[in-house]
Amino acid sequence: MSISNSMAETLLQAANQSAKQAYAPYSHFPVGAALLTKDGEIITGVNVENASYGLTICAERTAIVKAIASGKRQFLGIAVWASNRPHGSVTPCGACRQFLAEFFSQDGVIISSHAKDGSVQCFTMKELLPEAFGPAVVPADNCPDTDSNKPGG
Repeated sequence: MSISNSMAETLLQAANQSAKQAYAPYSHFPVGAALLTKDGEIITGVNVENASYGLTICAERTAIVKAIASGKRQFLGIAVWASNRPHGSVTPCGACRQFLAEFFSQDGVIISSHAKDGSVQCFTMKELLPEAFGPAVVPADNCPDTDSNKPGG
C-alpha cells in the first residue's frame, strides 16, 4: 500500500500543527501525529505527559485511540512530528510500534521527515517492526479456561 507524496506532506503538516497542542511539561518534547483512515479521514493526536512518567501516552497512540473510539478500524498511514527536532524528524518509539502493529497491516505506512534535509521519509510497518507480535500470531484458542475464544467467555 502506498501513500502519495502530497498526502504524506499533508499528514506531516497536520502532525506538525497538532504538536502545538501537546502536553509535555516534563520532557519539553512536543509530538504530534496524523493518522490516515482507509476512508480518507485524518485524525490527529499529541503526546500527553504525566508526572508519573509511565502513564504518559504518545501522539501515535492518542491518534489511534481517538480513531478507534470513533469507530474507525482501518488505517493506511500515520505521520509523526517532533516540534523540537530538526525538520520534526522522529519515528515511533518501541511501544508505539507494537501498538501500531495491532492495527496496521505489514505494508501500512509510517511517515516522518528526514533529520538533515526535511524530505519526506516513508517506512512500512514491516520495516519498523519486522516479525511483529500481533493479532495474526495469537492462537484462536488463547483462552483455555473457558468454552469461548474470548476472555470472560
